[in-house]
Amino acid sequence: MDKQLEASSQWFEAVYFEMYRYITNTDMWITIGKASVKILFIYIVARILVKVLLGSINRIFQQRGKFQVDERRMETMRSLASNVVTYVIYFVAILSILTQLGFNLAPVLASAGVVGLAVGFGAQNLVRDVITGFFIIFEDQFAVGDYVTTGNFTGTVQEIGLRITKIKSITGEVHIIPNGSITEVTNFSTQNSVAVLDISVAYEEDVERVVGILKEELEKAPMEIEELIGVPNVLGVQNFGASEVVIRLTADCKPMGHFSANRKLRAMIKRIFDERGIEIPYPRLVTIPNPKEKV
Repeated sequence: MDKQLEASSQWFEAVYFEMYRYITNTDMWITIGKASVKILFIYIVARILVKVLLGSINRIFQQRGKFQVDERRMETMRSLASNVVTYVIYFVAILSILTQLGFNLAPVLASAGVVGLAVGFGAQNLVRDVITGFFIIFEDQFAVGDYVTTGNFTGTVQEIGLRITKIKSITGEVHIIPNGSITEVTNFSTQNSVAVLDISVAYEEDVERVVGILKEELEKAPMEIEELIGVPNVLGVQNFGASEVVIRLTADCKPMGHFSANRKLRAMIKRIFDERGIEIPYPRLVTIPNPKEKV
């Protein structure tokens, strides 16, 4: 028993002296201090570089007058350039920090070709996302600020990167979509849109009179509604409802302007109907008494 206690005591004593020697090793703490200072310096320099370069990129792309490129494409290129600069600087900073921590990166970099080939087979989706992102930007399929529909998502494009696209819906949700999943896109922002309105009037109204009044009054619409690029076209009777006659009209609008133009045209037509005494229909119930019933 005494031998076991003596052996345990010797072991703890050896561990204690080894730890004491390790902790009081001045050269080790100097090395750790130097490495910590270098890592902090690398981090600060990387942050400063990112901030300065992103600021320069923003200033360059704000000078749109010097480039024969539309605003939406300029914003897309600015977002992409910012992403690339950030990724490259932080990647180099991480490699430098690993070097300061004592990792030998030479074998890693030397085997990058073999590792890249092995990773390539396991990261086909990542490669597909990057390639698809490149062609989205190169072919100008859509750009930052465009209103698009892809799959089940509809909203405004917030950011286009090499791997993902961010779309913000009208209710505020931000959808992050891998570029490789984008197979079909409907872009509402590149061409003029068309506002289509169905206006209902009562059966008692003279349809020809109503159409004539609409054509006359809507001549002023482009001056009141900035989204319009022409006088609305009153097509005529579109349908017969249960208690109304439906008159359809269309109007050419600026890209994405049909939503606002629809609302403003409806308000304008309501005002015209009130001024001209045109009745807006409402459900009616006609009761016919049975002559055979005794009162």
